[in-house]
Amino acid sequence: MRIILLGPPGAGKGTQSERIVARFGIPQLSTGDMLRAAVAAGTPVGLQAKAVMDSGGLVSDAIVVGIVADRIEEADARSGFILDGFPRTVAQAEALDRMLEEKGLALSAVVELKVDEAALVGRITRRAEETAARGLPVRRDDTPEVFKSRLDAYRIQTAPLSAYYATGGMLRTVDGMKPIDAVTAEVAGILTAAVEPAVS
Repeated sequence: MRIILLGPPGAGKGTQSERIVARFGIPQLSTGDMLRAAVAAGTPVGLQAKAVMDSGGLVSDAIVVGIVADRIEEADARSGFILDGFPRTVAQAEALDRMLEEKGLALSAVVELKVDEAALVGRITRRAEETAARGLPVRRDDTPEVFKSRLDAYRIQTAPLSAYYATGGMLRTVDGMKPIDAVTAEVAGILTAAVEPAVS
């Protein structure tokens, strides 16, 4: 079961990923974590990434795909994985598809959590106000200004992935504004249906 979860910041991807991990026993793969691990381990692609980062550059799509390719060969990811934070662009999605195809693999499902962006901004604003009222520091990502800029970046860079995966017939959408348990049930139903043909 190889899954991508899509949705803007604050849509609940983290919560749903944790529940998928618990239910289906597959790891959640964060590109940031994988990158740090590859650099620390001194793998060939990790050394490439380190050289780029040390020079102050941005790690290329090819390097990130290489790190994902290495990671999914590890024992815990053999039966599947959830990709977190990747792909972010259509170019990355195309590179991911090519890499999986070379390995004789394919995605099982791409699930998008659809949310009302105005409601998300309101939710983040309330959370920041409640945190401040308790005398606790407000996370930088939880300030309305930063959150809105993250939404803008998502809309420009990542939202086009919906059309890319819909064209390939992979995209399934879930109303992310529903109660968390209802979203979990719907996502689980989609994932179970996605792997049933492979099991039978």
